[in-house]
Amino acid sequence: MADRFRITLGQLNPTVGDLAGNAALALEAWQAGKEAGADLVALPEMFITGYNAQDLVMKRAFQLDVMTHIEKLAADCADGPPLAIGAPWAEGTELFNAYLILKNGKIASRMLKHNLPNETVFDEVRIFDSGPLGGPYAVGNTRVGSPICEDAWHPDVSETLEETGAEFLLVPNGSPYYRNKMDTRMNVMVARVVETGLPLIYLNMVGGQDDQIFDGASFALNPGGKLAMQLPAFDAVTTNVDLERTPDGWRVVEQAFAKYPPPYEADYRVCVQGLRDYMRKTGFKKVLLGLSGGIDSAIVATIAADAIGPENVRCVMLPSEYTSQASLDDAEAVANALGCRYDYVPISEGRQAITNTLAPLFEGTDEGLTEENIQSRLRGLLLMALSNKFGEMLLTTGNKSEVAVGYATIYGDMSGGYNPIKDMYKTRVFETCRWRNANHRDWMMGPAGTMIPETIITKPPTAELRDDQKDSDSLPDYPDLDAMLNILVDQDGSIEDCVAAGFDRATAKKVEHLIYISEYKRFQSAPGPRLTKGAFWLDRRYPIVNRWRDPS
Repeated sequence: MADRFRITLGQLNPTVGDLAGNAALALEAWQAGKEAGADLVALPEMFITGYNAQDLVMKRAFQLDVMTHIEKLAADCADGPPLAIGAPWAEGTELFNAYLILKNGKIASRMLKHNLPNETVFDEVRIFDSGPLGGPYAVGNTRVGSPICEDAWHPDVSETLEETGAEFLLVPNGSPYYRNKMDTRMNVMVARVVETGLPLIYLNMVGGQDDQIFDGASFALNPGGKLAMQLPAFDAVTTNVDLERTPDGWRVVEQAFAKYPPPYEADYRVCVQGLRDYMRKTGFKKVLLGLSGGIDSAIVATIAADAIGPENVRCVMLPSEYTSQASLDDAEAVANALGCRYDYVPISEGRQAITNTLAPLFEGTDEGLTEENIQSRLRGLLLMALSNKFGEMLLTTGNKSEVAVGYATIYGDMSGGYNPIKDMYKTRVFETCRWRNANHRDWMMGPAGTMIPETIITKPPTAELRDDQKDSDSLPDYPDLDAMLNILVDQDGSIEDCVAAGFDRATAKKVEHLIYISEYKRFQSAPGPRLTKGAFWLDRRYPIVNRWRDPS
């Protein structure tokens, strides 16, 4: 029997629906494995379709197209090592999340996912049928067990594979990022290794898909839970991992492993990668945004420059009579530091025209929020006009604190195709700006150094829609607001939990009320990268019309 087993791992970035493109990536990885003398080439869960393809995989025409591409891929890979690839698999009226082993020009084996995730961003119980508990598949004289993603988060599948002769576990994943998930992921996989006594290779995909960003960071564990290999987070990598037969069974040959980035860097990378892949996969080349001189638009401009290069980012200052000289100076400083195009488009003339048009209807009423919102909506109109004229996608810049309580104008500053900081609370925006000013990485396309002036970071937040306006006029101070939002949104807590944390009951109830009445705005808001398990979209699904409030 062979005493060495080589797997070529494709930690790659598929695109949902691009069957031909994903098949080409798979074939390229297979060719690399063939040249390296691999015994098996492995790709992540649902790789041929991209993940998370949601209801697309339920479409019969799509399923048939998938099979056409799988059959061609099997034929293309007939004269070399087997190729393991994730795909939807239909049998009669049932549809499975499957892991297919392509060998000798055909589908030689298939694993069917048993445990279907039905929480946070996943709806697999709705889409797929549960496969039976099964045994390993043979690659030469070696028997490999492949619990598919969620299957490895439960002991039953891995234990069944071990009991039926699996010699090591290869786990294909489409596991999206949320903050600190890597620690949880590692702990769960260590548990599977301890329970089965088998080495485990965890293969995850990379790349952005709508709100979900897959962080890769594939790794291997030997019995006892010792880390033997870890690939870089977020980078597409095709590499080899070797197993060596010992008197005690297979062991992964140790190799140098990459360090997972700390939380602020990981979050920022997710924002950059999310925007970069959203642009690439939808076909947009350039973006624009309103650069106000405030901290949110400053960090979004920086993320955009890092994602697609400053030459592809247009920053537009749209001042009114309420815009301070400090904001004008700060906005220009950000654009100049980044090297982005900077346009100056005053809104005073357009605003006056709208005021005159509405004057007969508004006669006898006091100025207030309506007039403030006109400014925001006029800016949205002008930015969308630039977007349409020049084919540049508009970015919206509202942070999670504002998104949570509706402190944003629908059809105004909420206009846009993507929001890179949608899941980043305001207090975290401040710290992220400081982190980016102090750090630069080779995956950033923007320049190194201080991109966001200290004057932006330290000045009191304001929308500048009236004289001497501050965000704190309408909302609790952001440290308090964010702490309550963390309880009510991220932890799904109660008013009593807020009170127990030291907050005023009436203030907490006001914040809760703002969260619920803003659901209609979030329903119409742009997507953005998921940083937490409490992100606004698939993680948290509430009715728009909802009269319930916590009675405590």
